Amino acid sequence: QFSGLLGTVYRRGNLSFTPDGNSLLSPVGNRISLFDLKNNKCETLPLATRLNIVCVGLSPDGSLAILIDEEGAALLVSLIGKCVIHQFYFHKPVHSVSFSPDGKKFVVTKDNLAYLYHAPGKKREFNAFVLDKTYYGPYDETTCIDWTDDSKCFAVGSKDMSTWVFGAERWANLIYYSLGGHKDVIVACFFEENSLDLYTISQDAALCVWQCDTELDGLKPMPPKDAGKEKKEEDDEELFEEPRGEEIHGKADPSEQETRNKVKYSRVAKYFFNKEGDFNNLTAAAYHKKTHLLVTGFASGIFHLHELPDFNLIHSLSISDQRIASISINCTGDWIAFGCSGLGQLLVWEWQSESYVLKQQGHFNSMVSLAYSPDGQYIVTGGEDGKVKVWNTSSSFCFVTFTEHNSGVTAVTFTSTGYVVLSASLDGTVRAFDLHRYRNFRTFTSPRPSQFSCLAVDSSGEIVAAGSQDSFEIFIWSMQSGRLLDVLAGHEGPISSLSFNPMKCVLASASWDKTVKLWDMLDSWRTKETLIMNSDVLVVAFRPDGKELAVAALNGQITFWDHENAVQTGSIEGRHDLQMGRKELDKITAKQAAKGKSFTTLCYSADGQSILAGGLSKFVCIYNVKEQILMKKFEISCNYSLDAMEEYLDRRKMTEFGSMALIDEGGGGDEGVAIPLPGVKRGDMSYRHFKPEIRVTCVRFCPTGRSWAATTTEGLLLYSLDSGLIFDPFELDIDVTPSNIHKTLGQKEYTVAIVMAFKLNEKKLIQEVIEAVPSSEVDVVCSSLPDLYVEKLLEFLASAFETSCHLEFYLIWAHKLLMLHGQKLKTRSVKLLPVIQFLQKSIQRHFEDVSKLCEWNIYNIKYTLAISQQRGMKRPAEETPGDEEELDSDSDYLM
Repeated sequence: QFSGLLGTVYRRGNLSFTPDGNSLLSPVGNRISLFDLKNNKCETLPLATRLNIVCVGLSPDGSLAILIDEEGAALLVSLIGKCVIHQFYFHKPVHSVSFSPDGKKFVVTKDNLAYLYHAPGKKREFNAFVLDKTYYGPYDETTCIDWTDDSKCFAVGSKDMSTWVFGAERWANLIYYSLGGHKDVIVACFFEENSLDLYTISQDAALCVWQCDTELDGLKPMPPKDAGKEKKEEDDEELFEEPRGEEIHGKADPSEQETRNKVKYSRVAKYFFNKEGDFNNLTAAAYHKKTHLLVTGFASGIFHLHELPDFNLIHSLSISDQRIASISINCTGDWIAFGCSGLGQLLVWEWQSESYVLKQQGHFNSMVSLAYSPDGQYIVTGGEDGKVKVWNTSSSFCFVTFTEHNSGVTAVTFTSTGYVVLSASLDGTVRAFDLHRYRNFRTFTSPRPSQFSCLAVDSSGEIVAAGSQDSFEIFIWSMQSGRLLDVLAGHEGPISSLSFNPMKCVLASASWDKTVKLWDMLDSWRTKETLIMNSDVLVVAFRPDGKELAVAALNGQITFWDHENAVQTGSIEGRHDLQMGRKELDKITAKQAAKGKSFTTLCYSADGQSILAGGLSKFVCIYNVKEQILMKKFEISCNYSLDAMEEYLDRRKMTEFGSMALIDEGGGGDEGVAIPLPGVKRGDMSYRHFKPEIRVTCVRFCPTGRSWAATTTEGLLLYSLDSGLIFDPFELDIDVTPSNIHKTLGQKEYTVAIVMAFKLNEKKLIQEVIEAVPSSEVDVVCSSLPDLYVEKLLEFLASAFETSCHLEFYLIWAHKLLMLHGQKLKTRSVKLLPVIQFLQKSIQRHFEDVSKLCEWNIYNIKYTLAISQQRGMKRPAEETPGDEEELDSDSDYLM
């Protein structure tokens, strides 16, 4: 099931720090990612809205969040249970949402209105969103919200250049107040700490400071209304289609009588930020009330830090050349988060030390290819932006980006060692990157420039092959020397895919000329076999044991071949399973459009029994190779902000003139072209807003067999086995019960107890039995285990390493099992490879963590010894200066 989204860190919407200040919520398309900055982990919540998320409201205690999409559909989400509690529809696009500091209410702004709702409480409610009041005031759309610290009042900014202060309850001396003074759209408004004093910031980089003549304590409650009048108002309300609660109508210029004995505001200062150039609009702002720190972001990627109310500039920096879309400050005021939607960039900046806490960026153009490292710990991705990124699967962070390519990357792969990444690009180069020193140490080129469309490396990591899409040739290089060894010619169309046999030095090449050619690398690179297809071949893949070849063609078929004898062993008609969606501008139905579609990416599962296939569709299909049937279809997205998601024609989007998608709505908004007045040079007329089409560009199975990944329009999606709550017994007997297992354990019959626990197949029980075995008995138990259970125990140890703290104990188990049963395991190595690689991944991760700690402790001890000698403390007589070797061996216990 869905386990994470990598490759995309931010799209649009507002960033929010959790109340403890250690985690950051970031909207990614129609999902939400939680970045744990303290433990350096990222998690994508397993829930999604129907369209892209535009605003997020986080409750003050951090347990609830409101996610609102482009059309105003809202999800109330529990961040503790990571599930959807309630769904609500606001009927119109929402601009912003904000909880009151006491958590009892929240304000939503849409059009030119502000709606005050009762926030959902801790008890179960039939309707979690109960409307309390509707506020009228601004003439144009609302843009921002801020609350006073005691939740008595809130302020709303608007595009009509005014800011309105409203009372959350009916105060006698403050029902509403309108503030002007700006010449552009209000971007943000902030109350001062424990005060009604207000700061307003507009898009033309102007800041107004407003002073209020009344303190928060000076607000007087309104006398209670007449009960009869209230009843009449409730009856009137039922006539509305949408409930509006109590209505408060504000006036921009109230009469003198209405303002008598009411709260008054006066502007005490107006400041201007340094404007650099015409297009340097102020786009985002955040204010930390305790430290009086104001952070403002601009369209040019510059941000300023000011101290208020004196407007002292602390510093000014540039983080990119793109518009800063969102800013957030954590509760302590130390960390500032910036989101750039143009680049898909997310930064967390510690302003006092001037250093990055987090700096992540996805591929800002679509991802094209991915590959797993041999141990499954890392994933490398290549994108049309020319970048190659390496991601850690456990933390979901990108830890290195290679930018050497000048054009789109078409294919990426790891060598068998796992320390070298290879990438092919349309710029005519294949580059090799070293993951030890993070550098490009080899660049392979062809005699005359060619656009490389595919890439493969043999199991030894010595031979590198890349296919060209313009000269129809395959180029072979030596990894060791970097020299071009040979050019394989023979195809009559662009090379679409290459794959090396994992067990032999045989290369399979697929081409648009309707053939798959097999080349023997050891026999002067001669064509060993040519397989003739009925249609253009798009992708080719070898089974992990190298005995079968899968080929996907343009006619939507997947065929399976015994390549040794050039015999077709089976085929799957996959065109109907692709289930194409209907694009907005399509004139034909999705069913008709699917007739010309096919799979563009294939991958065998780690055990070779299943095959994954994806293409220009929102589905990834898993087929059983032997039975040639569809086992499961994964719907990779439910985001209708992407094109080709609809299966049928949506009549609501049709008018008498055709589809509403044909109407260009880009009229000066954030996304569209600013339509200029005659003679005004403003707005980029070449800018076009379009909906990206949903597609799967590459699927890969993890070598450990525990997960698979797909590069899609959404990003890099990870799906993994969740074996937490599954009862899956194995060879179960009537006598195998938890009580009998405990009884057997009490009689110290450890081998029998382990076998019984595996038959019941409950992880907690297996763990309890294994941890009850004394370490002195491990050797005896391992030698008497049946072969079938050795395999199961290895798989259990691999998953236990992920979470358990009994590191040495489980290492003893793994060591004894591999030593005693090594020869027998070797005979079944192909079948057991995913389990062994899963075990290796788990041990390698611990090794990296522990080795860093031990190295650090060695230096600490050396430093302590040096200090003690300087202070004249004599070392014991038996110790000699050559004892440093002993320190190295003892370092494992210094934790």
